[in-house]
Amino acid sequence: MQISDPVPLPARKAVVKSPHGIVAAQSRLAAAVGARVLAAGGNAVDAAVATGFAAGVVEPWMNGLGGGGFMVVAKADGSPPQVVDFSMIAPAALDPADYPLAGGTAQALFAWPAVKEDRNLKGHHSIAVPGQVEGMRLALERFGSIGWRQALEPAIALAERGLPLDWYTTLNITVAGRELAEFPATRAIYLPGGLPPVPPVEGAGYLPLGNLARTLRRLAEAGARDFYEGEVAAALLRELGRGGSRVSATDLRNYRATVLPALEIPYRGASVAAVPGLSAGPTLADVLGRLTVSLADSKLAAGPSPAAYAAYAEAFERAYAARLERLGEGAPAPSCTTHLSVVDRQGNMAALTQTLLSRFGSKVVLPETGILMNNGILWFDPRPGRPNSIAPGRRPLSNMCPAIVRRGGEPWFALGASGGRRIMPAVAQVLSFLVDYGMTLEEAFHQPRLDVSGEGRAILDDRLPLEVERAVAALMPVSREPTSVYPVQFACPSAVLRDSATGLHHGMGEIASPWAGAVAETG
Repeated sequence: MQISDPVPLPARKAVVKSPHGIVAAQSRLAAAVGARVLAAGGNAVDAAVATGFAAGVVEPWMNGLGGGGFMVVAKADGSPPQVVDFSMIAPAALDPADYPLAGGTAQALFAWPAVKEDRNLKGHHSIAVPGQVEGMRLALERFGSIGWRQALEPAIALAERGLPLDWYTTLNITVAGRELAEFPATRAIYLPGGLPPVPPVEGAGYLPLGNLARTLRRLAEAGARDFYEGEVAAALLRELGRGGSRVSATDLRNYRATVLPALEIPYRGASVAAVPGLSAGPTLADVLGRLTVSLADSKLAAGPSPAAYAAYAEAFERAYAARLERLGEGAPAPSCTTHLSVVDRQGNMAALTQTLLSRFGSKVVLPETGILMNNGILWFDPRPGRPNSIAPGRRPLSNMCPAIVRRGGEPWFALGASGGRRIMPAVAQVLSFLVDYGMTLEEAFHQPRLDVSGEGRAILDDRLPLEVERAVAALMPVSREPTSVYPVQFACPSAVLRDSATGLHHGMGEIASPWAGAVAETG
C-alpha cells in the first residue's frame, strides 16, 4: 500500500437481529441504555428519550441539554405518524446588528459571509433558545409510558462516571481544541492541563464533566420545566447574561415543543413520514418525487446501476437548487448532530435527531450547570433580507431528516443521519436501496453512496466503480473520497427495520463510525 492510497474502509459490521426491540445509534453505549429501557417494558419513545439523554453525555460534541432537534413517531396500530418539534429559536431580543459582516467567508458549517469576531459561530452571541429538555418532556408525556425520572437515571449515572476516554474522544476534542481553549469553563473540562486528554494505556479512562450530573439530578427531581422556569433556568440566565447572550427569562419561560402531523410522502407503495417545515423533510419529498420518475424504468431488482447513481445525483442537485433558491441556506459542510432509531417488540418506532449544530456547539460550557450550549444562530444567514436571515424569535432552517417508512400502514423502518447538508442524500439513498432494490438493512448500509449537497459537484465513495463516475460526471464535476472516520465526507446514518416475513427486527449503525451500532433488548 502506497502512502497516497485511500484509507481502507473499516471492517464490515454485522446487522443486529432480534424478535424484541432494538436501538441503533451513533454510540453503542447510548444505544445500550435504550435497550435496557425496552427490556424493562418501555416502548420505543421511552427508549428514544433515555438514549437521547445518554447520547448527550457520551457524545457531547454532537448534542446535549443545550441543543434541539426533531423526533418522528409511528405506532404499530396504524395511527398517523407524528413529529415532536423541539428545534431551537432565536432570542426575542436578538439584534441583527450584533452580527456585523467582517468581509470574507467564514470557515464554518455554512459559507456565510464572515461575522465580526465569529459571533454567530462561537461564544454567547451564537446561542439560540434550546429545546432539547422540553422536547423530551413532551415526547415522553404524549407517547411514552415511563416516568421522567426513570428516563433520566441512566444519563445521570453516565455523567457521574464521566466521558469515556478513548482515541475517538481524543480525536473529537483535538479537532475543536483551538476553539475550546477560548472559553475557561470549556477548557477546564475538555483540555485538562491545556491539552487534549490522552487515553490510559491500560484500563478504562473517564473525563469528569463538571456539574452536568448535578444538573441532570436536579431536572430528574424538579421536572423538565425547571430548565425553563426554575433553578436550572436561573443558573443558565446568570451565566448567559454575563457573556452577553440575548436569551432572556421570557424566552425560556415561553419555550414550548410542539407535536404536529408528519409530512407523509408516498413512494412506490410505501409512505415516508418526515418532518415538515424548516427541516430537510420537504427536500426529501422533492427528491423522492424525482426518483419516482427517473428510476421508474430501471431494472431495480439488479441493484443500483450507474444510471441509478446518476439519477440520485441529478435529483439531489435539482432539489437542493430549489431549496437554496427558496430558503436561502448556505454551502454544505458536516455538522455534529446525532441520530438514533428505535423499534420496540410491538413494532412501534421512533426516529430521533438532535444536535448542538457545530462540533461542541458554541464551545461555551456554562460552569454552574455543566451544560454545553448550542450555536444555533449559525443556521441563519447573517445577510439581511434573505429568506433565512438572522431575526428575533425566528426558527432557523435545519438539515435534520429523521424519517419512518411504513408499508401497509405498519412501520417498516426508521432512519436518519448526522452530517449537515449531507444528511438528506444519505437518508434518500439508504431508503431507495431498501425500497427500490429490496436490499437487506445490512446490504443497504454497506452499499457505497455518493453525496450531492448543492455545491455543484458530486462526491463519490471511492469504492464505486468507474462506470458510476462516468455516468455522474456527464452531469456535474466529480471527486472521489474514501469513507473514513476523519475527515468525514459522508453522512452517518442509523436505522432499525422490521422484517414482516420473519417477524425479526434488524438494526445497523454507520459502517465507518467506530462507536455506531445497534443493541437489542435481552430477555
